[in-house]
Amino acid sequence: MAPRPRPVRIGLSRQRSTPGGRAAVLPRLREITGESVQLYRREGQSRVCVVALEPPAGLRDTVPVGTHLPMTAGSGAKVLLAYADPATQQAVLPAAKFTDRTLAEVRKRGWAQSAAEREPGVASVSAPVRDGRGAVIAAVSVSGPIDRMGRRPGARWAADLLAAADALTRRL
Repeated sequence: MAPRPRPVRIGLSRQRSTPGGRAAVLPRLREITGESVQLYRREGQSRVCVVALEPPAGLRDTVPVGTHLPMTAGSGAKVLLAYADPATQQAVLPAAKFTDRTLAEVRKRGWAQSAAEREPGVASVSAPVRDGRGAVIAAVSVSGPIDRMGRRPGARWAADLLAAADALTRRL
């Protein structure tokens, strides 16, 4: 059964009021990649989609704003969990499709990828967005069909994704 959208507090209101904030960054990332772009925030042991942009045509990965997803699969979950407190990591990891070693690799590399992990046929790559103190407050993600993104989407899109994450971080 697919997760259902629920009302959600965006939590990035300061960024929304910043001239050229995410309004410029996320559509540009969608334009560069030609794929769906999402911004996720962690809520306890789940993540919530707070921004979703779809490409204008073609097969796409649709995650409606407000959708709550588990932290057990997907590149966005890996990024958010990699920087979560140890208690949250310990609570989530037993059911996760990845390990604490994966999270260490995410912290070292600065981004995460997945292929058919959260949903069959879907690949994604994600990077952390930080606040002014350096704390990870969100994950920006690019997702789409494995047929276009490949099984290692980070090889193709990590540099553009990291640039977008840095731009979002600077605007906070």
